[in-house]
Amino acid sequence: MRPFLLLFVLLPVLELFVFVKVAGAIGFFPALLLIILGSMLGVFVLRIAGLATALRARESLPGFVTDVLGLIMLLPVSRRLLANQMRQRAEEQAIRQRAFADDLQSRGGPAPREPLGREPNVIEGEFEHRDTK
Repeated sequence: MRPFLLLFVLLPVLELFVFVKVAGAIGFFPALLLIILGSMLGVFVLRIAGLATALRARESLPGFVTDVLGLIMLLPVSRRLLANQMRQRAEEQAIRQRAFADDLQSRGGPAPREPLGREPNVIEGEFEHRDTK
């Protein structure tokens, strides 16, 4: 939770800092025009992509840094990289949870429960294979 809080506090400060530096280099109105054009390009691309939720979030934080990050995230290479990283983290988390559960069972501890307190659905029965010739 803290990284997100830090992100919400630092991102506007970073945006303002970058805007002031760019405005100092090229002038206030050209920098403002770059932000507006970048936002319009982002809105156009997001509408084509059909990401209405991302569009609303994107419109609330226009600026140089978020424009660049948004454009980077639209590239297939960066999306694949992010997806692979998220998949790897999920697999590592699943392995850690499985190792913890196996360790508890080997020590005679309580068996891990299913999420939300539900017991697993187990159907017991017999099976007989019959050929229909």
